[in-house]
Amino acid sequence: MQSHYAHPFDDDKLKEECGVFGVIGVADASNFVALGLHALQHRGQEAGGIVSYDPNSGFNSARRFGYVRDNFTRPEVMDTLPGALAIGHVRYSTAGSKGATAIRDVQPFFGEFSMGGAAIAHNGNLTNAAALRKELIERGSIFQSSSDSECIIHLMARSIQKTIPERMKDALRRVEGAFSVVAMTRTKLIGVRDPLGVRPLVLGRISDSSWALASETCALDIIGAEFVREIEPGEMVVIEDGKITSTRPFGAPASRFCIFEHVYFSRPDSILGGRSVYETRRQIGVELAREAPVDADLVCPVPDSGTPAAIGYSQESGIPYAMGIIRNQYMGRTFIEPTESIRNMGVRLKLNVNRALIKGKRVILVDDSVVRGTTSRKIKDMILEAGAAEVHFRIASPPTAWPCFYGVDTPERSKLLAATMSEDEMRDWIGVDSLKFVSLDGLYRAAGEVAGRNPKAPKFCDACFSGDYPIVPSDKIEEGFEMKAAE
Repeated sequence: MQSHYAHPFDDDKLKEECGVFGVIGVADASNFVALGLHALQHRGQEAGGIVSYDPNSGFNSARRFGYVRDNFTRPEVMDTLPGALAIGHVRYSTAGSKGATAIRDVQPFFGEFSMGGAAIAHNGNLTNAAALRKELIERGSIFQSSSDSECIIHLMARSIQKTIPERMKDALRRVEGAFSVVAMTRTKLIGVRDPLGVRPLVLGRISDSSWALASETCALDIIGAEFVREIEPGEMVVIEDGKITSTRPFGAPASRFCIFEHVYFSRPDSILGGRSVYETRRQIGVELAREAPVDADLVCPVPDSGTPAAIGYSQESGIPYAMGIIRNQYMGRTFIEPTESIRNMGVRLKLNVNRALIKGKRVILVDDSVVRGTTSRKIKDMILEAGAAEVHFRIASPPTAWPCFYGVDTPERSKLLAATMSEDEMRDWIGVDSLKFVSLDGLYRAAGEVAGRNPKAPKFCDACFSGDYPIVPSDKIEEGFEMKAAE
């Protein structure tokens, strides 16, 4: 779903569902959370929320539409969120209401149980949420939102376990899909990842007695926290009184971390699986230059997501790197409700061609992905209008031919260009001189798997490229989705 602050062509990019952040053991914890959410803003720009706990005032929450900087920097908001324990969430919507999002869908969600209250923030998507929701409603649960994440709260309420962490384990054993969860009680900060670790979650140390949980390491950096480690797939950590307890409620199956985090979602200054996201993206460009060389004069990124791969392509090919497209850094609220004439300007609102550089040149454009292909066509038109002699696209991911059901806002399969066209047909449809994608093996090599992808035991979730879904999307199959036949 497009955010309230979306650019006119951003529906041609895949969107992460959200980012989560939590801290314990610091005065004014909500201010730390606001900073962490600001660093995670790229993971969700539609809305955000913070819940804090203070012994004198209890649980307090604030949920707002729009950017963190516009909402969670104001004293009249932050003063209502006292305490040394807080969690927060920024979101795009995937599961949940489509169209205008209701404030009731904005996380964190809160529940009051017999042993006290708990708040939960969830990154990912539950693939059996529809079936769970139906069962819970039939048994008397009353839902306040349309989000799949609320199922977790209701499942916790029905558990007979004596503590909130144990109730959460009960609930999460019932759900299928991808989940990185940050939760809190009156005294505990809790983090848990699904058994395959599809979505990221990391642990940071602020001091000997204060800790943070975050979707990415860049959010630890902004508060000056030390990155300690990733929460392991299938692990739950409970932090209380400065101490961490770790359990494995789901066993320990092989990890299938989302490879698109390396390609696009995560910030380039984050660390994933012990690897720099920037270095992985640069290495994707190196692989692309080896797999798909072409004679040209300039290598230009489609900013900003194509930049590291373009640098790698340039370094490996020896073709000069150049900023052939300039991004307008300040396009924002002016265009929340653009007129039709402004909307028709499309990509020009955000990107402009460096005409003096491009004219007469054979240009290689490096972008992170092709989803619907509409933006690629607009950028190609701009480059040709500026006088380029040739336009060659190099894409830093394999063709996106399958939808994601694990927390990424993907169009239905029929609207994915690679699901209906071959690479040559896509080239002709976009209207460029050549179009090449990095191979799946090349992507794996760039992410540190020297031998490429092992089809019998892939290290990553790459379903959007391969159609190999590590978690059966039960709800979608019920709706008629056909999975790829086993090879």
